[in-house]
Amino acid sequence: MDMVNITIDGQKVQVPKTATVLEAAKSVGIKVPSLCYHPELRPEGACRVCLVEVEGARSLVASCVYPVNEGMVVRTNSAAVREARQTVVELLLANHPPDCFSCQRNLNCELQSIAADLGIREIRFEGERKNLPLDANNPSLIRDQNKCILCGRCIRACSERQGVHVYSFVNRGFGTTVAPAFMSGLDEAPCTYCGQCATVCPTAAIVEKDDTAPVWQALSDPKKHVVVQTAPAVRVALGEALGMGPGSVVTGKMVAALRRLGFDRVFDTDFSADLTILEEGNEFIQRLTTGGKLPMITSCSPGWINFIELMYPDLLDHLSTAKSPQQMFGALAKTYYPEKQGIDPKDIVSVSIMPCTAKKAEAVRPEMRSSGYQDVDYVLTTRELGRMIREAGLDFDKLPEEEFDAPLGISTGAAVIFGATGGVMEAALRTVAEVVTGKELGCLDFKEVRGLTGIKEAVVPVGDLQVKVAVAHTLANARTLLDKIRAGEADYHFIEVMACPGGCIGGGGQPLPVCQEIRQARVDAIYDCDSCMSLRKSHENPAVKELYDTWLGKPLGEKSHKLLHTHYHAQHRG
Repeated sequence: MDMVNITIDGQKVQVPKTATVLEAAKSVGIKVPSLCYHPELRPEGACRVCLVEVEGARSLVASCVYPVNEGMVVRTNSAAVREARQTVVELLLANHPPDCFSCQRNLNCELQSIAADLGIREIRFEGERKNLPLDANNPSLIRDQNKCILCGRCIRACSERQGVHVYSFVNRGFGTTVAPAFMSGLDEAPCTYCGQCATVCPTAAIVEKDDTAPVWQALSDPKKHVVVQTAPAVRVALGEALGMGPGSVVTGKMVAALRRLGFDRVFDTDFSADLTILEEGNEFIQRLTTGGKLPMITSCSPGWINFIELMYPDLLDHLSTAKSPQQMFGALAKTYYPEKQGIDPKDIVSVSIMPCTAKKAEAVRPEMRSSGYQDVDYVLTTRELGRMIREAGLDFDKLPEEEFDAPLGISTGAAVIFGATGGVMEAALRTVAEVVTGKELGCLDFKEVRGLTGIKEAVVPVGDLQVKVAVAHTLANARTLLDKIRAGEADYHFIEVMACPGGCIGGGGQPLPVCQEIRQARVDAIYDCDSCMSLRKSHENPAVKELYDTWLGKPLGEKSHKLLHTHYHAQHRG
């Protein structure tokens, strides 16, 4: 790699020739504040908070877009730099709502943190403030453009990371804002509700819709029996929302916390992830052996489902008809569970804890009422659960390790890896290989489908068959695979798609901030959970076996089709 010699704040350093000044400063431990810059998105140089002084330049420069060159001398902490940064941030604050105490991002807001770091104690300017209406007519996200600082991160995340292009800058001058086309709401735009815009927003201009209030109300109603399910990816991320390090596995403490919040039963979405593998795996075998539509594509990720319904409705017959684990669990929570417990289903409130904002929209789909009720009543993100635990005054770190309630809390390692990209594929292969061959696998680790590469391909021997599989995460990568299918260039048998980077561990409802290193720590923790479990194959889950033997019948049977499968349809928005 070609290197150049530069001087930053008196330090002589060598940095890559392709680096920006901001990257060079970071490499020597100098933190240059920024708002529009995001390490995983194209730099834009819009906010001007990252201004630095470069010897010979006519004015201060935006370090996030200014390239280094041989012999450059940079000052990041001169009086002129400090004054310019403070002025820029004061101007942003002059047009920003002064509601920090009641804001969802209070104490986790980049604008707030930078203002504190820059020593801003008063705002010298009094600016006109915007008074735009909330965009809140969808189940998943709330957009408050009065809190938008026009950094453009949401635009770039939606276009570069997801390939959906919902947002753009609208109007000019003081009237500039960020919005979908024609200033429509997200309910009218072709939004997948994946929430990746919320994960990069530095303020509370885009946040998840907060459903904690009705859950608190249900928990305090003695007439209601409130059950909760927790997604695989939550147990390796919740700790971050409560002061622990990335990748902390907090399964037992999470269960204890949920009991102390007042939930009557604490169950695990991993149970229905195992169930999903039995249904989806057998569906794949059926398609593979009877000439069904291939490649079959997984249907666990609701952001992905919204994407294919909106953008590629002609390919919907490639989707597995299996519902997601959340919705399979919801159907059982209001049929199987109340029947076994002697509870009237109308008195059950079904809550799920998910890493995903799109799960909120999935729960209210009209197809998701196979129990005769809305199968999942409320979806809380990992962030919302973190806020509830804090609100209840629980000292999370001191909680004991507790176990999920049986039988809907019993699961396998195959289920927990659903939380990482490639996990659904690996879990399915563990079961499909043994069902097809009738032989026990020698090695359960399909490492060729693991990792954070955007698209992974592998050929896996299953008996006499050579099964070609692909795994994609982010919707931009999903688009690449769908274009190949549409063009007749894809010879895969089975494809896994997750809407978010890294899979569910990088979901739109996970703790902030998030970066590739944090995602990797969560992924590593997911696979550690799998390797430590005594049962690692979905078809060996004893509670799932009992469910089929005593109540459900068989995979793809009449009862399972009614409760656990659905059909998706084209959406027309925007």
